[in-house]
Amino acid sequence: MNNPITPTRRQRSGICIVGNGAVAKAAALGFAQAGQSVTLLTPPVSTPPPAANSSWDVRVYALNHTAYHLLTSLKVWGALDAARVAPVDAMQVFGDGAQAGGLNFDAFGAHTGTLAWIVEDSNLNQALDAALRFASNVTQVTGKAVELRRGADTASVLLADGSAIDAELVVGADGAESWVRGQCDIGMDYRSYAQRAIVTNFECQHPHHGVAHQWFTGDEGIVALLPLPGDRVSLVWSAPDMLADSLTRMSATMLAERLSQYAHDKLGKLTPVQPELVRAFPLRLMRPHSMVANRVALVGDAAHVVHPLAGHGMNLGFGDVADLVRLVSERESHRDIGDERVLARYARARKEEVLLMQLATDGLERLFGAGFEPLRVARNLGLNLLDKLPVLKRRLISHALGKQ
Repeated sequence: MNNPITPTRRQRSGICIVGNGAVAKAAALGFAQAGQSVTLLTPPVSTPPPAANSSWDVRVYALNHTAYHLLTSLKVWGALDAARVAPVDAMQVFGDGAQAGGLNFDAFGAHTGTLAWIVEDSNLNQALDAALRFASNVTQVTGKAVELRRGADTASVLLADGSAIDAELVVGADGAESWVRGQCDIGMDYRSYAQRAIVTNFECQHPHHGVAHQWFTGDEGIVALLPLPGDRVSLVWSAPDMLADSLTRMSATMLAERLSQYAHDKLGKLTPVQPELVRAFPLRLMRPHSMVANRVALVGDAAHVVHPLAGHGMNLGFGDVADLVRLVSERESHRDIGDERVLARYARARKEEVLLMQLATDGLERLFGAGFEPLRVARNLGLNLLDKLPVLKRRLISHALGKQ
């Protein structure tokens, strides 16, 4: 039951987007480019974002071709600091145990110029922020949302200061703990992986040649070293909680030594870029029961959270934005922006890709996290077999790239 709040000030937009991350900003730009009036509602932040400097952000994304095409269409890709973007030209995946399997991908075999691009969170958000400053039909509002009211023709986001934003469609781009999703009482399946992603950056002794390396280690989780510009790599170590506790207590120098058992043959000695900067993020699988509700669409982590072993969380979010903007733009003239038929088309359009990525990442995590020896042998044999089946491998690569 709604509490009897009567807003003192109202603002009207075609679309209200709730969130302050890259997916929310891309959605605001996409809808603005499509001619919609947009209000981007961002929550108040207790601390200002760090100033841009020469240090390397430990939070990075492996952006695929879906992300590239969206950001290019939004005039954002060209605004990135290109000197801080690293193309991924190849990927080497290693199994575990004495008979470790292996799988190799490269851009040539995938018939593309680049498999992916490694982009820092700060670089991406600075480019999006710059684009938003020139978006004439985007209004940015900072405030705490306290209630979402949804009717037949409109939805209203009520703010703590007594104002309200009325819109035909509310887009929840507010992350895994989505306030918008909670206001719609959308159920969710949740699984903790009992892991944390340990992230930091290193200088490497030998050039990485644009190769991303990933080791499925079994008991120690999944170790990925992603290329950064120059002879630098970004670590994403999906470590079981007990190991993560130990790793986060280590100095970055000790962490580099621990990594040598995997990386030394490929990259040589690792040296911390910023010894004090090691971060950890909890890993979980989240499957909301719906990506839409009356007058509401969810995008990004508000709509799905997957294991980072394939690096596709941000790519799924950008895919959501691209499909939602397209389907709203293609709607029949008699349907408004938040029409239930339009939102149902969006949910159908995203269902297959999201489900496939959830099944793939969750299945791989379960498969390579199991310590049963016959299964260990079978999964390594499977990696080797897949590596020798070029047609199937190309299809898998094409899907991962976001190419049709």
